[in-house]
Amino acid sequence: MTLLSFTALLRDTERVSTVGTLGPRGTSSEAAARHFVRLSGSDDPQLPVHLFDTYEEAGAALRDARVSHLIVANAYQAVNQFYMDPALTLANVFVMDTPLYGIAVARNGTVPDSPTIATHPAPEPIIGQLLPSAHTTHKVIHTASTSAAAQAVTDGLADLALTTAPSAELHGLRFISGTRPILMVWSAFTRIRPEERTA
Repeated sequence: MTLLSFTALLRDTERVSTVGTLGPRGTSSEAAARHFVRLSGSDDPQLPVHLFDTYEEAGAALRDARVSHLIVANAYQAVNQFYMDPALTLANVFVMDTPLYGIAVARNGTVPDSPTIATHPAPEPIIGQLLPSAHTTHKVIHTASTSAAAQAVTDGLADLALTTAPSAELHGLRFISGTRPILMVWSAFTRIRPEERTA
């Protein structure tokens, strides 16, 4: 099997004009979408990145031609639905470090002995790596994104959030743990061209 480079894959697909991915602002997906725009060699580094509440909503925007490309983290548990969708095709795969992840609390908040931690399901395994050892027990609640996890703390639904540095800053949180990036694979999808559809 021949491995295709980024340029080879991109040359045979639709020109990048708008990118959709998981929001709201501050998610790793947003950072990956902006990185994809730079990688694409576009003449306009400020191409629009549209943020959606779920990857599925971003996928619907791609099918409806409201965006030209969709960026999905390969760690997303339902990424297979985009690979199997007969209306979509893989345009690119790239590797990128996420923004720094850490466990954060409201800027003036306190942390109970057994906190409730909001997180997107994909990075949940790193809670055990980052949570200070003083907290031997905790409860996890799942959110739609890392930014939504930070919002859950702001809204009083969780004591802590496993979130990214951009999301922590946007929501006025401070980290109580060390931070680390996650080296992740990202997939870029576009619509399949009519002539490529099987009869």
